[in-house]
Amino acid sequence: MTGFHDTLRSLRVWDTELPAFAPDSAPADPLPLFHEWFVAAARAGQQEPHTMSLATAGADGRPDVRTLMLHDADDRGWHFASHATSAKGRQLAAAPHAALGFYWPVQGRQVRVRGQVVTGTPEEAYADLHARSTGALAAALVGRQSEVLASVEELERASAAAWERARAEPDTDVETWTLYVLEPSEVEFFQGDDRRRHLRLRYRRVPGGGWERELLWP
Repeated sequence: MTGFHDTLRSLRVWDTELPAFAPDSAPADPLPLFHEWFVAAARAGQQEPHTMSLATAGADGRPDVRTLMLHDADDRGWHFASHATSAKGRQLAAAPHAALGFYWPVQGRQVRVRGQVVTGTPEEAYADLHARSTGALAAALVGRQSEVLASVEELERASAAAWERARAEPDTDVETWTLYVLEPSEVEFFQGDDRRRHLRLRYRRVPGGGWERELLWP
């Protein structure tokens, strides 16, 4: 394990000039700040800034996490999609609360979002699926996400058939495809600092729909 530990200890964190962040000037609502940081990360060269970690819990309370794509962030909340029959879909059906984590190392920034998860309408799920690529439709048509796979060859056959159908029937529907919206109750913005004086600004929703802001120790 020497190679692993030597490599691990040699890695630098935020080996770049980090942007400034003035929490006092942050907007009253977390969404505009998320949009601002997202665009800034993309323009700074962050690869795939729309990837995020989604943490859920099953009916037994055990946590689970995976990486997936953000589909939108608006006044309703943070949007993502999956099969209702997938592991995450079943977990959200049993315990409809989740957390999201974004990490943009090019700027030393993180955003964490927690809240209740609701499902969109079938029409919204259809529109979401067909706003994406042929490959995304083919992957959705394969289905069976999180089920046990007997062999790579079985996946190749199913994928080839799904690609053929996606090209031939681009308007076809996938009944299990579901749009999810995480309605935020907390949103935290983390700005890294090379001297470890990290800034953490947390928004918490208050009764009536507004937000309160507070700084956290790093």
